[in-house]
Amino acid sequence: MLVVLAAGGTGGHLFPAEALSHALHAQGARVVLMTDTRAAEYAGNFPAEAVHAVQAATPSGRSPLKMAGALLTLTKGVFAARRIVKELKPAIVVGFGGYPTVPPVLGASLAGAKTLIHEQNAVIGRANRFLAGRVDIIATGFAEVGGLSASAKAKCRQVGNPVRPPVIEAASPYAVSGDGMLNLLVFGGSQGARVMADIVPPAVQLLTEAERARLTVMQQARPEDDERVRRIYASAGVKAEIAPFFTDLPARMAKAHLVIGRAGASTVAELTVIGRPGILVPLPGALDQDQAANAAVLERAGGAIRILQSDFTPRRLASELSGLLADPNRLTAMAGNAKSAGIPDAAERLARLVLDVAAS
Repeated sequence: MLVVLAAGGTGGHLFPAEALSHALHAQGARVVLMTDTRAAEYAGNFPAEAVHAVQAATPSGRSPLKMAGALLTLTKGVFAARRIVKELKPAIVVGFGGYPTVPPVLGASLAGAKTLIHEQNAVIGRANRFLAGRVDIIATGFAEVGGLSASAKAKCRQVGNPVRPPVIEAASPYAVSGDGMLNLLVFGGSQGARVMADIVPPAVQLLTEAERARLTVMQQARPEDDERVRRIYASAGVKAEIAPFFTDLPARMAKAHLVIGRAGASTVAELTVIGRPGILVPLPGALDQDQAANAAVLERAGGAIRILQSDFTPRRLASELSGLLADPNRLTAMAGNAKSAGIPDAAERLARLVLDVAAS
């Protein structure tokens, strides 16, 4: 059975597609990746027998000219994807959200192929909302997804958010240190690293000397923020490891007693599968407010503290850190709650659903 996976744009879309590809291979299926021309450049290691690039664009902004150009690009991508699907004759085409998904899924629908989309977030994205009425099934990461019509809700099946094998391997029991030390992991992706550099080190400075002595920090910081972040931690007497990117993020998450980060669907899924408490700061300005919804779900489950960026100040963060340092039992409870919300076999669940729909 041949399955076409449609994903691109960002790692947040490619990672779950990669996890699904591994699960499909384990079930004996063949996998082909269809992605946008930009993502095709770094999809060389994707576990697929072939990679097909089709044009895609995001129709946003106020310029009518740019909007028309984006729609023309998408239209070209749809017809190119339709030709590829007719040639490949896959059993099903699976999309992972974002506008790079639109041409492959819409093209597959026009070619008469079965289609499925996976929505990672607790609010459906614009691209998936556009495709929802045209696909056979909508797989979801969360039990409740906002922004869906009644007919689209009837198509939903919760499977969870697939995570990469290193995340599964990193999962381990949570335990506070016997000496009272707390390992703090701070990251925020390319769009979130600046605010973390601006807020977290000054917040640590506001802690008491005794509290700072119990902290070790691992923080992603952009090169232009590196020296400033290092200087603040050094002046506070806090041991810190600073890097622009951590290639072993799941392993570092497992070593952490507390994670401060954004609330993208992949981050939330990894926190719950590994079972670590978090302070989540949703990316502001998103039209769908998907990260705010994701963080709210984990906060309601008792696994995280959600702080909107407008409230994310050094003083507010210092207050939260001080409270958690004083109450390690709360951290343990949060870790357990996060773990209970996790779906570690989401990739296998999604693979079963994909193959069932393909065979129906």
